[in-house]
Amino acid sequence: MVCCIQALLMLGVQLALTDWALAVPSTPTRFFYHDYLNGKGKINFNGEKLHVDSAQPSVFAVRGGNATLPCRFWYEPELNSSREVRVKWSWYPVVGEHETDVLVAIGSRSRSFGDFRGRVQLRQDFPGDATLMMTELQLNDSGRYVCELVDGLEDKSTSVKLELRGVVFPYQHPRGRYHLSFLGAQQACEEQDSTLATFTQLFQSWKEGLHWCNAGWLADGTVQYPITRPRMPCGGHGLAPGVRSYGRRELHLHRFDVFCFSSALPGKVYYLQPYDKMNLTEARQACVENGAEIAKVGQLFSAWKFSGLDHCDAGWLADGSVRYPITRPRRNCGPSEPGVRSFGFPPPQHKHGVYCYKAEDE
Repeated sequence: MVCCIQALLMLGVQLALTDWALAVPSTPTRFFYHDYLNGKGKINFNGEKLHVDSAQPSVFAVRGGNATLPCRFWYEPELNSSREVRVKWSWYPVVGEHETDVLVAIGSRSRSFGDFRGRVQLRQDFPGDATLMMTELQLNDSGRYVCELVDGLEDKSTSVKLELRGVVFPYQHPRGRYHLSFLGAQQACEEQDSTLATFTQLFQSWKEGLHWCNAGWLADGTVQYPITRPRMPCGGHGLAPGVRSYGRRELHLHRFDVFCFSSALPGKVYYLQPYDKMNLTEARQACVENGAEIAKVGQLFSAWKFSGLDHCDAGWLADGSVRYPITRPRRNCGPSEPGVRSFGFPPPQHKHGVYCYKAEDE
């Protein structure tokens, strides 16, 4: 009985395929597909070939700013009449290859997803314009964005790399050198208004002169450090300058420092010393009374890098460290190169000024 049923089913499939084959025109460049989404029935596709391209392989931006990721599509030969296609933008983070939906659009209808909701839209300035416009960029928005066009059986895509310009800085636990697991390193960067640096970001900072002899975690789980002036404690004199690597380490077991990445700020960092110098508790309160909050390490580095903050007085920061930013090196202000100087983590009863952060809308 089962064999008979299977035979009948197979016969039905064969008949259906035969009917379909007879209904398809004999011209090899012509086929039909059904637009299920719009319920418009069968649309004749006359051999036009879909093309997708991006005018820029990479786009650079800063946190809080905007970015335009170009994407356009066209047909060869050109269509006689317009046709709605499905546009999908996806995001692949800098670390990891898992895909995240950004936006899907058909014609004038679109939908954005997750953290991108309300921050992305298609430009659509001309026929075939599928450019993605992003606003209020966040530190973690860096990565590869894929623009995919689907028209019936045709599926074409191109990609654009979004890179945030910023500053990489080494960070240690208050107890000193090599106290951070990978998860602890992630948390430490987040607490300082930053994120784990990638190798690309660290390499770029090394090219700009970053020199740090202590090894630190990066976003991909490797441990590395940048050296511009080789010496014995930093790999020896025989090695050329470069980024040294310990390779991948055990994320929970091993302990190192960390390299954090911060970008531009939508606000202002400034030095405050209302009267006398203050202990850490008084410094926090002074910022609050000034309509601000005590600045984080990433915010101080960002203000130094992007706003040219230059102040020779050491001040408290939110993590209990004492630092000061120098863009114009001079006597009595530390080393001869620009940078953020650090006094480490002094006892909280010590007296200093304070660096405050006031958000843009405040």
